Amino acid sequence: MFRTAELGRTLSKKAYKEQEIYLRQELLKAQQAVRSFGNFPVIILFAGVDGAGKGDTVNLLNAWMDPRWLVNHAYGVASDEESERPEYWRFWRDLPPKGQMGLFLSSWYSRPVLDKVYDKVNNAQFDEQLDHIINFENALANDGALIIKFWMHLSKAEQKMRFQHLEKDPLLSWQVTEKDWEHWHKYKAFTNAAERTIMRTSTGKAPWSIVEGVDINYRRVTVAHSILESINKHLQEAELKQKLKQQLREQQREEQQALKEQLKKKSKSKQDKNKTEKSSKVLTVLNTLDLTKQLDKEDYKKQLKEYQAKLGILQRQAQEQKISTLLVFEGADAAGKGGAIRRLTSAMDARNYLVIPIAAPTDEERAQHYLWRFWRHLPRAGRVTIFDRSWYGRVLVERVEGFALENEWRRAYSEINNFEEQLGEGNIVVLKFWIHIDKDEQLSRFKLREKTPHKRWKLTEEDWRNREKWDEYDMAVNDLVERTSTRNAPWILVEGNDKLYARIKVLKTVCKHLSQALERQTAN
Repeated sequence: MFRTAELGRTLSKKAYKEQEIYLRQELLKAQQAVRSFGNFPVIILFAGVDGAGKGDTVNLLNAWMDPRWLVNHAYGVASDEESERPEYWRFWRDLPPKGQMGLFLSSWYSRPVLDKVYDKVNNAQFDEQLDHIINFENALANDGALIIKFWMHLSKAEQKMRFQHLEKDPLLSWQVTEKDWEHWHKYKAFTNAAERTIMRTSTGKAPWSIVEGVDINYRRVTVAHSILESINKHLQEAELKQKLKQQLREQQREEQQALKEQLKKKSKSKQDKNKTEKSSKVLTVLNTLDLTKQLDKEDYKKQLKEYQAKLGILQRQAQEQKISTLLVFEGADAAGKGGAIRRLTSAMDARNYLVIPIAAPTDEERAQHYLWRFWRHLPRAGRVTIFDRSWYGRVLVERVEGFALENEWRRAYSEINNFEEQLGEGNIVVLKFWIHIDKDEQLSRFKLREKTPHKRWKLTEEDWRNREKWDEYDMAVNDLVERTSTRNAPWILVEGNDKLYARIKVLKTVCKHLSQALERQTAN
């Protein structure tokens, strides 16, 4: 695979100077075009052989382009803050927003390759790590990101000469470490791991370019030309996709409007309306819930005291064992999510939990992949994060209201499953609660809110509008339970017509799963 990167290609100083003037101008123009278009980020990744010019190339790009719109990231050993979260947390945190460019050194490829070189993983485990990379890059690319990857290469002999040359220079000798020489002795293992990595992860959405790193002039011009060509091509494709997306949105609106007109015609008479409702009624997982379940006040008070005390003890034990907890609450408006959350937080130390209410994304959040704002709030080891609404908005509100195209919300199921799988691998207990009430109970609670001064603010015009699409939301919930309720991140459907029953069920469930997590930790 690397034979074509060991041909000894060079570029004269004169030819380089001529190319430099052109490339600097065109890269600046391309950078400004990306900023003006503002619809996608550019992620440029440098990996490869030590001493092949990765750092030099990053420095060059910062000199040739406007550094105000470049973000640079290099990764070493994970800090305490990073190691207490899933591995990809720090990479999601550092992604450039749409309209900007990010340059990455020692990125998400570093650990898998090193693990393979030092025999910390077998082939199956190595492939699993590479699958995580493929899923990560596909999620970014599907959202529009341009991903450009360079593998900078040197032959073993050239690498040795490069190290020896640097060591002779007092100002540059610090660049060569004992670890570099250790890696040189494992050169064959590195190239074997690199070959497997490139074969598996060079995809149509995120291809690798192998660059010969011997001649500095050739290396710089090759990388710059590749970046320029990729950006210009992606800009053209992005503009076409944007036009197509707009056409699809308009077509979707027309279809929805036509459907509304049909429903209006069918509901002219009360008899026709009843027939329409009866024929359109579809059985979903929510219809199977027994909403008559309830608790009397005395039983509720007794169980509340019991399970809150138990939760307080379990959470402290989980903190000691570095087991994090992530709870997701979804449900219809006025279903009782806030009340259930308050009964949980009352049992825990306020220093150890964080409640994240999710509303419409901010400008900062819209400039990123939809999962970005959730990755950034993941809890540290032993802590608890509670999401009042979550990433499931992609397959609920955005699906039903038409904010996401069908291909966008359909692929979100896979993206969400991959996300939650990484949470489980990061020693996080993930529980997802759907608190369900029927339409009559919701109406009753809406009317009560209207009459109660300290609750009136909770009721909005949007709440009333959402009632009109009750059946559509039921179907969306049925699909998300079917596609995303996994053993490691299950959906717990809560019968919510009786608030007291719902709150106790949530508390009991959290206690049960925390107990199981602690038992597994002890067993291991």
